[in-house]
Amino acid sequence: ELYGMPRAVLPDRSREVLDMVGLWDRRTNLVSTYSGGMKRRLEIARGLLHSPRVLFLDEPTVGLDPQTRTTIWSYIEELRRREDITIFLTTHYMDEAEHCDRIAIIDDGRLVVLDTPEALKAAVGKDRVQIQTADDQAAIARLRERFGIEAAVHDGAVTFAVAGGERFIPELFAELGIPIRAVNVARPSLDDVFLAHT
Repeated sequence: ELYGMPRAVLPDRSREVLDMVGLWDRRTNLVSTYSGGMKRRLEIARGLLHSPRVLFLDEPTVGLDPQTRTTIWSYIEELRRREDITIFLTTHYMDEAEHCDRIAIIDDGRLVVLDTPEALKAAVGKDRVQIQTADDQAAIARLRERFGIEAAVHDGAVTFAVAGGERFIPELFAELGIPIRAVNVARPSLDDVFLAHT
């Protein structure tokens, strides 16, 4: 009644949202018997009942165990697929922000950056590449000579920074001239973005 929903559509819509969050089988149980994760999923279902165009989720996974956090995120992803909805989400977990189309970082009540996760990470810096070779010192010298890249041995691997690490790897294999046994590319994370802007 508060949202002007016709009574005729309420039973079907209730089932739809409770199915979406996996609570239809528990619909007759008292909410006081629900776990913390179930209560959080019920809150999401309640917010979806009237098919809003915009949904605000304020730290929907705070205080939940990792398994329940993953479950909540699977429901949010399902929600994005099934509903025509814009979701505003606040979180302190940078790994959760990866799910978003756009991220705004607010520091001390001030918007400091707003962009896509990929653009934010790209702006922070280069990818870190680590390779294991048959001759690390020769690989370091060859990286300097052929590619103009300064490298050093860290954590038992030749380590260097390069823009577009994944695109660089085929060229590296083709032109290094030293057998490569293993390669690892690490992109800047949203944690790096957060630290750079706060």
